[in-house]
Amino acid sequence: MQHPIAILDSGVGGLTVAKEVMRQLPRERIIYFGDTLRTPYGPRPYEEVLRFTREIVDYLVQFGPKMIVIACNTATAVALEDIRTRVNIPVVGVIHPGSRAAIGRTKSGLIGVIGTEGTIRSKAYEHALKQLSPNIEVLSKACPRFVPLVEQGNFYSSETHEAVSESLEGLKESRMDTLILGCTHYPFLAETIQAVMGPEVSLISSAEETAREISTILHEKGKLSQGDVIPVHQFCCSGDPRLFKMIAQDWLDEQIELTPVVWQVPKIG
Repeated sequence: MQHPIAILDSGVGGLTVAKEVMRQLPRERIIYFGDTLRTPYGPRPYEEVLRFTREIVDYLVQFGPKMIVIACNTATAVALEDIRTRVNIPVVGVIHPGSRAAIGRTKSGLIGVIGTEGTIRSKAYEHALKQLSPNIEVLSKACPRFVPLVEQGNFYSSETHEAVSESLEGLKESRMDTLILGCTHYPFLAETIQAVMGPEVSLISSAEETAREISTILHEKGKLSQGDVIPVHQFCCSGDPRLFKMIAQDWLDEQIELTPVVWQVPKIG
């Protein structure tokens, strides 16, 4: 039996991580849960995000995963250490991988971070960046308008461009050369964010680095999938399955053409 990698998110944002895992680790089976009914997590109280994350993990463990990936920055900031104490398999978040990538990219030493209110309030990125490089300067800003736009599949409209431009006001004038997209939803808006910030600013998505970390951990534990079995992925959501499926199919594109997918709408909570 092929044990899956379980990936959870507050909605569709974690698909950015799922896509990288499918690209870098094509033999691995994924079970994905997007909590689209209760998104966004950013404005919610700490205790609520913790409870939601625990509920989703409790749902996912029935599939016997060999690893859990919390592909939501807010849930990572709130619940990563808690979940690690509740399961006996590796649990990976997205904050430290994204921070490592940003440290490796910056030349000016000033790194910007945009994220949900919960992630920015937690200062999780600031702590992770300072832990890796104490002299790094960090400029953080919450962008609460982004997640609802992504969850609606509204990536390229004039409304989206206006929201991005207004939200990034103040960051554009700084001397930062690296900007962490501190929410896995934000890569859906990367084209607009890049246009607003300008070509001299490097955007960092934690997805690629997180997939590398997943690969490293599974390799070290001897749990990378072997052989030529084609994995069958499962994608679950708690809200509107039609919108979720439309966004997922558009984002994952060729990845889900290469492997079969099962779509589910489970009940949790």
